[in-house]
Amino acid sequence: MSVDPTLEKLRRGDLAGARTLRLTGPLDAVPDEVFGLADSLERLDLSGCGLTTLPDDFGRLRRLRVLFCSGNRFERLPPVLGDCPELAQVGFRGTGLREVPGEALPPRLRWLTLTDNRIGQLPDALGERPELQKLMLAGNALTALPTTLQGAKNLELVRLSANAFPSLPAWLAELPRLAWIAWAGNLFEGGPAPARAPDVPWEQLEPGALLGEGASGRIVSALWHPPTGPAQAVALKLFKGTMTSDGLPEREMAACLAAGRHPNLTGALGQVVDHPDGAQGLLMPLLPSDWRVLAGPPSLESCSRDIYDPALRLGPAVALRIARDVAAGAAHLHARGLLHGDLYAHNTLWDGDAGAAVLSDFGAASRLPPGPQGAAWQRIETRAFGLLLGELLDRCASEPEGIARLRDLERACVQADVAARPLMAEMAQALSDRP
Repeated sequence: MSVDPTLEKLRRGDLAGARTLRLTGPLDAVPDEVFGLADSLERLDLSGCGLTTLPDDFGRLRRLRVLFCSGNRFERLPPVLGDCPELAQVGFRGTGLREVPGEALPPRLRWLTLTDNRIGQLPDALGERPELQKLMLAGNALTALPTTLQGAKNLELVRLSANAFPSLPAWLAELPRLAWIAWAGNLFEGGPAPARAPDVPWEQLEPGALLGEGASGRIVSALWHPPTGPAQAVALKLFKGTMTSDGLPEREMAACLAAGRHPNLTGALGQVVDHPDGAQGLLMPLLPSDWRVLAGPPSLESCSRDIYDPALRLGPAVALRIARDVAAGAAHLHARGLLHGDLYAHNTLWDGDAGAAVLSDFGAASRLPPGPQGAAWQRIETRAFGLLLGELLDRCASEPEGIARLRDLERACVQADVAARPLMAEMAQALSDRP
């Protein structure tokens, strides 16, 4: 069996002073040499190494800020994590976790990923971590959240899809900074929303080049040969069928189908049936080749904020059009009883010129409950839009009077009083009224 070359370098002393270390295993235990980096190591990735425990003195890694242990075999989140004074990001995805002791949560916890495990209960200590900002819990067996999370005033993103919640607590929709949430596939949500797109037999499709690949599937160009009319160039997304950090791919597909057609959504033209391998797929409009994502996804450092090209500058009219188009797409989803759940610049595609834009990626979409409860969740997404609007305005070279008025809309969207925020339909109308 070959030895991990990085481990060989570590044992030779070639990595002295390293701030980042990734070992690929297999390992019986964390190598002692790792602790030789205690004065420098900030990021440690032990994913897929076959580990079942961490050493009792793991807290010696006093500078460690990021730890990934996904794909190992931990049934209990190691309590020794709580001994790491600077540890802020913890990732234990798909490890078979059943238990999360309160003492395992480090004091400076900011980003916790426990996706695709078997966790049935979370400790009260989770709500006692004041820096907690991002909480990824999709694909577990949770039926409730600790009430102490009411005090998590910095919590911005929560993923609860594919659990066993009979309902969500009302206080969750009152958290002042919450902007992104997903709950599809829980008991209270019921079945997927009705599809608003036709079935498309696989035999009518001629797949082409790869356009992109994400956690839930691959997107390729394709020619669609409908029974009547000429062939159409389309985008074809084929789903992988595995749990993502947002939730279940089949729920993403159902939301995309339920959304229907709208000029500011990628939307679905049809649902693929009779794939030879049984794969699920969607046909979507093919955007022009020069369209691009507005920003990159958050980094480990930014946590919940997108990463923009530092050179990006927008004219006020361009920023306004992007905002207007995204608001229109989000308002359409809300009217259809859907929450996007991931309204971000990295899920916004635009023409790179005039500001025409579409909202994409329904991986975190959820069905909205009716009435006041649904309106409360819509106002959570209003905050996500307000953050995006602020980012657009930050990239305007100047702020004439019209932009200053848009700042008033931004502040209305992100205010801490959730009930006082406008609905997205109101925002779409307000932006359409702007010159």
